[in-house]
Amino acid sequence: MRRELRSLATALLASLLLWNLPHGGVLSYPFKLFATWLHEMSHGLVMICTGAELDHVVIYKDTSGLSYAVYAISSGGTAAIAAAGYMGTPLWGAVLLVATSTAKRARWALITIAGLMFVTVFFAIVPTTQEGNFGQLAVSGIAIALVAIAIVVPGRWRVFVAHFIAAQACINALLDIRVLLRPVQVVGGNLTATSDATQMAVNTFGSHAPWGVWFWAVAWLAWSLGVLFVALRISAASESPASPSATPGAAPTA
Repeated sequence: MRRELRSLATALLASLLLWNLPHGGVLSYPFKLFATWLHEMSHGLVMICTGAELDHVVIYKDTSGLSYAVYAISSGGTAAIAAAGYMGTPLWGAVLLVATSTAKRARWALITIAGLMFVTVFFAIVPTTQEGNFGQLAVSGIAIALVAIAIVVPGRWRVFVAHFIAAQACINALLDIRVLLRPVQVVGGNLTATSDATQMAVNTFGSHAPWGVWFWAVAWLAWSLGVLFVALRISAASESPASPSATPGAAPTA
C-alpha cells in the first residue's frame, strides 16, 4: 500500500476511534481548529476575490467560526462565499497531500502554512467578547507546532505527519458537513438556524426550505470525497518507483 493510502487509512481509523472513545475529542481538537481555520480563510479568500472584502474572522473554543464581509454583494457572489468553506477545506487538504511527497517538500509546505497562519493572526483574526484572544492564540499555537514538526521531525516521519494532517483536514470537512443536515447549529456557544448551506440555498434557489439545504450539504459531501479521490490518484501517479518509500449589512459566514 502506498504511503498516502497508509496515511489516509490511519487518519480515518484515528478519527473513528477519537470520535467514539471517551474524551477522544481532546486529541482531535487541534485538527478541528486547523480545519476551522482553513474553512474560514476559504470564506475570506473568496470575499476578497468577489469584492465583498474580508473585514475580520473569529474562531471559537467550540471549533466553530465566523467570517465577516465588509460589503454586501450580489446573490451569486454571496453564494460563492457560502460555498467556499466546505469546498475549500478539503481542497486545501488535498493540495497539502499532493505537495508533501518528499521530506523537503513537506518541510516547506508546513512552514508555508505556518507563515500564512501567522499572517492571519495579525491581519484577520480578532478577539471575541466572551473568549478573548482564544482564536489568535490557538492559531499561533498550531503554527508554532507546524514549524516545530518541519524542523525537528525526521524526514520520513515528517512526510507521514504532513500527510496525516492533510488527511485530517479532508476528514474533518466530511465530519463537519453532516452538521448541516441538522435543523440548528452551534456557533460560539449559541444556537443558530443559519448555516453556509442555508445561505447557499437562499442565494441559489431563493428558499431556505430543508430540501435546498440538504441539496447543498450532499453536493459538498460529494465534492469532498471527489477531491480526496483525485488527490490520492495524482499523488500515487507522481510517486517515483525509485523513491525511498516507493459586511455592514452583510451577514457573517460560518
